[in-house]
Amino acid sequence: MTAQHACRFCDERLSRIVIDLGMSPLSNALIEPDRAADEEHVFPLRAYVCERCWLVQVPAFESRDEIFREYSYFSSYSTTWLEHSRAYAAAAVAKLGLSQRHLVVELASNDGYLLKEFRARSIPVLGIEPARNVAREAVAAGIPTVAEFFGAALARRLVSEGRSADLIVANNVLAHVPDVNDFVAGIAALLKPGGTATLEFPHLLRMLQRAEFDTIYHEHFSYFSLRTAQRIFESHALRVDDVEELSTHGGSLRVWIRHADDDAGPSASVAAVLSDERDACLETIDAYSSLQDDAAKIKRGLIDFLQEARRAGKRVAGYGAPAKATTLLNYCGVRADLLPYTVDASPHKQGRMIPGVRVPIEPPERIFQTKPDYVLVLPWNIKDEIVDQMAGIRDWGGRFVVPIPALEILD
Repeated sequence: MTAQHACRFCDERLSRIVIDLGMSPLSNALIEPDRAADEEHVFPLRAYVCERCWLVQVPAFESRDEIFREYSYFSSYSTTWLEHSRAYAAAAVAKLGLSQRHLVVELASNDGYLLKEFRARSIPVLGIEPARNVAREAVAAGIPTVAEFFGAALARRLVSEGRSADLIVANNVLAHVPDVNDFVAGIAALLKPGGTATLEFPHLLRMLQRAEFDTIYHEHFSYFSLRTAQRIFESHALRVDDVEELSTHGGSLRVWIRHADDDAGPSASVAAVLSDERDACLETIDAYSSLQDDAAKIKRGLIDFLQEARRAGKRVAGYGAPAKATTLLNYCGVRADLLPYTVDASPHKQGRMIPGVRVPIEPPERIFQTKPDYVLVLPWNIKDEIVDQMAGIRDWGGRFVVPIPALEILD
């Protein structure tokens, strides 16, 4: 199959489809109750792999303004993520010797949850957050925030204002950037000589190994191996000095990068991850050949479970309304007849519906009112947090169900 799309990094024509998930709405375009009867915009959800630079990517069908100017995701509602952020801040301060003389800039700073950790240590901070509703929350919490999209032009403006960064943090944003070259060029421009940038992103290798196809959605433009990310950084005179493998988001990388002309060199961990990627043949088509079939197996397993539960008179509810739930439920065709509702801790999502399938999103206490037999954990990447928070379902014999990488009913 062919498509008239070009690689967002190297401009190579894209024709190799990794997975086709059918038609799907924007994952975070939650439906308001008064719009329940309105028609939705849906787009082809196909991931391609560039056979020149091996960047896996989804074509952009909507502008970044349409997707990100108002956003429903607030990081502060996940205790797992907040703890992850606290640990990172403490490690970064110790590793880099950060103090009041330095400036930490976070790209896609959300509601300021991470920068609060640096500010508590009297380290100057600046957030860049294009979602205006989320940026307002950060400012209200005392985190100075620029409500703009980040790129080379904004970076040059900040530098001209004397706001070059000693540390740039970009957690789970690189994948959400339609113009990856402009974004990385901005990092290179904003970063002081001798400064450090850290970026976290889901690791393509783990996504393929664990069949995490629901992490593919329209707002998630790109999926990176370390080697492809390294190529992108090198093209903007940046060097990966270190890499950490993380458990977050089903398996992520945290890369530490500096200007290419700075002293030092890559750690042994960089070579180790690159070796793992070579062993998995990530720069051959064979590495991508099973994802479509793996997704189909997960789909069959989820539908079979939900249909059998309904036949047996068992009640099923969902937990969570993450972006990945839109992909999973739409691809599997799971609507309110099989999943009457899901719950979410974020009040910004409650009272709305998951796009496409129109599954209602309720507060968590709804589960304790209706006492379902099963709770389907849609943000499976934080299942331990959810199982701990909702352990009370076991009082009536309720059980947790995790759909990926294969459907599992937890004891």
